[in-house]
Amino acid sequence: MARKALKLASWTSMALAASGIYLYSNKYLDPNDFGAVRVGRAVATTAVISYDYLTSLKSVPYGSEEYLQLRSKVHLRSARRLCELCCANRGTFIKVGQHLGALDYLLPEEYTSTLKVLHSQAPQSSMQEIRQVIREDLGKEIHDLFQSFDDTPLGTASLAQVHKAVLHDGRTVAVKVQHPKVRAQSSKDILLMEVLVLAVKQLFPEFEFMWLVDEAKKNLPLELDFLNEGRNAEKVSQMLKHFDFLKISRHLGKMYSEMIFVNGFV
Repeated sequence: MARKALKLASWTSMALAASGIYLYSNKYLDPNDFGAVRVGRAVATTAVISYDYLTSLKSVPYGSEEYLQLRSKVHLRSARRLCELCCANRGTFIKVGQHLGALDYLLPEEYTSTLKVLHSQAPQSSMQEIRQVIREDLGKEIHDLFQSFDDTPLGTASLAQVHKAVLHDGRTVAVKVQHPKVRAQSSKDILLMEVLVLAVKQLFPEFEFMWLVDEAKKNLPLELDFLNEGRNAEKVSQMLKHFDFLKISRHLGKMYSEMIFVNGFV
């Protein structure tokens, strides 16, 4: 146990050092919004979960009924802590949490059932934040681009949310706006997750989740690039245009950017 405690202390020091690198290198981070609190939250949650597993099951015979019941409780406590972390840190954390919630074939039921709520309860950005994203990315105010713009989003996901709007020519459109700071924080979030996953693996060698970090590294930049999404939407539209029973919306190429995607409303 002393050896494990020493490992835990070493891991915590390494994670805190990584947090310092994270904060120092992220010039986009608003210290009044996330800052050290954001990184410290991730480090602390991971440490508490690890400590819970290390200490709660040590005095119970492995494989016994008591062990299985106690392990289920630890799973549930840990899943709730992880879910709270994802909701608090938002963005990339929610995206990864949603992925974990879908791994029914791999993770304990306590985790998947708890994390599934992230698919329908992603935090939404305020209208003030949405206006700021549009202003900074397109260089115009909402009223310059739209005749009307619904304040309440039609749906909110981990990386963006969708609003219904009407153009000045009368066309109704769906406007997908990326949450502020997600792009700026994403690479640093993935780096932090990588450090934490490697640290946890030092305590629990059977913990094999680096593949999830690798997937995030590969796919997240593509998901955050709405220009890429626009190109893909156009390709799909051309591929399916001969199906008369499909109603395919068309994106408005002159009104979207890496963080904003405007599409015909279906």
